[in-house]
Amino acid sequence: MLVQILRSFAAGMGTLLLGMTAYGQGAAPVVSCESLGQMALSNTTITMAKTVEAGTFEAPKGFQPPSNVQPASPGAPGGAAPSSAQGGPPPSGSPAGPPPGGPGSDVKSLPAFCRIAATLSFASDSVIKIEVWMPLSNWNEKLYGIGSGGTAGDIKYQGLGDAIRQGYAGVTTDAGHDAFTDNGKLGFVIGHPERLKDYAYRANHEMTVKAKALITAFYGVGPKHAIFSGCSLGSMQAINEAGRFPEDYDGVIAGALMNPIARFNAAQIWPAILVLKDPAKKLTTEKIAMIHEAALKACATPVSEHDGALEEPDRCHFDPAILLCKGDDAPNCLTAPQIEGVKQVYAGPVNPRTGEKIFVGPAPGAEGGFAQLTGSRPSYAAIEIFQNVVHQDPNWDWKTMDFDNDIALADKVLGPLMYVTPEQLKPFFARGGKLMLYDGWIDYHNPENVRLFYQDLQKTVGPQVKDSIRIFNVPGMGHCGGGVGCDTFDKVGTMSQWQDTGKAPEQINGSKVVGGKVVRTRPLCAYPKMARYKGTGDMDDTTNFVCAEKQLAGK
Repeated sequence: MLVQILRSFAAGMGTLLLGMTAYGQGAAPVVSCESLGQMALSNTTITMAKTVEAGTFEAPKGFQPPSNVQPASPGAPGGAAPSSAQGGPPPSGSPAGPPPGGPGSDVKSLPAFCRIAATLSFASDSVIKIEVWMPLSNWNEKLYGIGSGGTAGDIKYQGLGDAIRQGYAGVTTDAGHDAFTDNGKLGFVIGHPERLKDYAYRANHEMTVKAKALITAFYGVGPKHAIFSGCSLGSMQAINEAGRFPEDYDGVIAGALMNPIARFNAAQIWPAILVLKDPAKKLTTEKIAMIHEAALKACATPVSEHDGALEEPDRCHFDPAILLCKGDDAPNCLTAPQIEGVKQVYAGPVNPRTGEKIFVGPAPGAEGGFAQLTGSRPSYAAIEIFQNVVHQDPNWDWKTMDFDNDIALADKVLGPLMYVTPEQLKPFFARGGKLMLYDGWIDYHNPENVRLFYQDLQKTVGPQVKDSIRIFNVPGMGHCGGGVGCDTFDKVGTMSQWQDTGKAPEQINGSKVVGGKVVRTRPLCAYPKMARYKGTGDMDDTTNFVCAEKQLAGK
């Protein structure tokens, strides 16, 4: 088995290397890095232009992201770090810790590069920090933009390091605030509409414009392709780049797509409100575990029993009513109010006046997101969005959440800033833009939301949009990673190949890595196909699976 797994892993690395070397050895600098410090760029003050020799980079002293700020993911470039523990999904919105080894880990492996730091300002109170890293050799003639997680506010040093290791010029931003001084809070936007614009979309757009100018000056040629990747909050940044600035990137990767973001944040607050209004719906962690096991049992397959996660949550019609207590409340059953609360979480928040569904609830198997039914506080980031961005009131109390008026206000305030409609994506696709969307099935963010968005795109843009979009739903994966599923896969290398060849990916090699070792490989199949076990052989070996069509429930 180990030999087969290593072969599969090697095949995945081959894909990665192909993406890295698509343009041969790439362009070499035509000017010194230090000379870029004198470059005149509008609304920009360059604060550092320094050549960093191989293996000598050190992250700023004392650098440690606040607990609510997600760092860039370890390994291949690609958005926010996993917020799930190895054993399963975390409570909805739980913070991610720093990646193993801390920011910029394994700095000895970094090649020599040109490091540019700059401050951008578009109003008297606008302060956007960016960094652009450009390898001194073997640039692959591509730009890689790195999205944020949590509430942003930090420079993704590890993401930049991952970028230049693989030949990309990398760029990232703090999105217009410093999470180390404001502890990740978003109160800086209150009364500052220009700073809100920075946070919503301008920081990522302008970092891209400046990065392209610096790259062109440094190498004497601009990037042939550009990729932006973000997960969680970074998914909103990614879709904003595609919808508002279609010329910025021709490859956009968005994980756990929060579009519209405030409606997903409302879904994160929903379980806590249910318990607040009816304490009889409160659950213990033991009962949540019991519900999870019952869901797995109700929709079990040989593969799901082996993995410990559902293969096809979208076809699982688990009814928690089967757990109804026959008599008094007990640890191994649910009361009628508890069953009602669980069903409401699965269904997702609804408008109490109109009955409109605000956002889809989590899929069966994602019961880790039920933690707020224990009475815990809702997601930090969700509260920040409603408190400081929607209401612009630091004293707003999440316990007063109104799923009618507050949602209407959020749509009004954030619609022009943080929501992208299918219509807005037409220019991106017309320019040949490619969009990759991915989700984990045990994430509180149900992949069904992405599928609904895809259906709207087909209606608005037309059926030809299927050639420009690929969706990957990962069984057993949590929020941007983690869980028991094969959450390690090369998103950026796959997008790079798609750009180079024009051939859309139908599957990606996925791996589960534990303690630095590959313990499972599995094909991640482009929607609507799924990985289907051939019926014989090791279930931890990708060669015993095939991507096959699936019949969705209700179709």
